[in-house]
Amino acid sequence: MVETARVGVKPALRRKSRAGQEFARGRPARADCRASNHATGPTLAIALLIFLTATVLAALAAALLYRPLRRQRAVREVLDAADALEERLRIARAEIAAVAGDEGRDPVGEAMREMLRQRLWLRDHGRQASLNQLGEVRASIDAARGRIEQQLVQIEQARLN
Repeated sequence: MVETARVGVKPALRRKSRAGQEFARGRPARADCRASNHATGPTLAIALLIFLTATVLAALAAALLYRPLRRQRAVREVLDAADALEERLRIARAEIAAVAGDEGRDPVGEAMREMLRQRLWLRDHGRQASLNQLGEVRASIDAARGRIEQQLVQIEQARLN
């Protein structure tokens, strides 16, 4: 047997994996945004749809909560106007009695009865009344108060003459 000389063979080098790196440069690969755009579109549309739905629901809830507050405010304004009218009627009655005395005729009585009718209507129908109806009642009370104010001015002028 012939002996051959052992020749040193280098062991095979293990190569490092270059996955995720640019070819032959050793730098990290850049992300390709074009590949993921098609997935972002539907996600953005869904998020926008959820946001718009939540906004509409919040607006609806606010409107439903605000409506009773408007009704309560309208009823309170009608009652305040009726109280103010009643006070002016009492003053007018006293002024008329001071100027004309007790003639048996009560010019303020009809206005007092009208005010009482308005209060009874409000008690009986105020909860079902529309805001427009409440506004009309308030306007009629304010108009009656204006007429009483005019009569008081006339009484004051008569007193001065």
